[in-house]
Amino acid sequence: MSSQTTQSQTAQSPWQTAALLVARLIFAAVFLMAVTFKFMGMGDTAGYIAAAGFPFPLFLAWCAALLEVALVLCFLTGAFFTPAALVAAAYVLFLGFSFHGPSHWVANQAEFGFFVDHFSFLAGLLFAAVHGPGRVLSLNLGWPGRA
Repeated sequence: MSSQTTQSQTAQSPWQTAALLVARLIFAAVFLMAVTFKFMGMGDTAGYIAAAGFPFPLFLAWCAALLEVALVLCFLTGAFFTPAALVAAAYVLFLGFSFHGPSHWVANQAEFGFFVDHFSFLAGLLFAAVHGPGRVLSLNLGWPGRA
């Protein structure tokens, strides 16, 4: 481990602490909003999934909702943060291609913007996975060596 990595894990400025907490709250809020909409209209979510051509849409809608609840809990608590951020990154990439990918651009050019937005979110999740949840208000459970 480099001295810079060791130093960054031992000394964290107040603005870094605040930035990590705000980022975790933003990640949690995005997935909380998504899961809230699912719970408010699980049938609508299933219809959207079916329209994309996936089988068992209601089952998949419930799976997505449960995943999103788990992600919210991980982002809020910091528990299993790095694995959660990586799972969220894979999920966001899947959603981007499945629901806003190139096949959707011909019918609606705005879909390209939605597609690109997923990559901005993906970049943030990958960055978060590398840097972890921080030490403040974080359970710091997860992969070995990540204290």
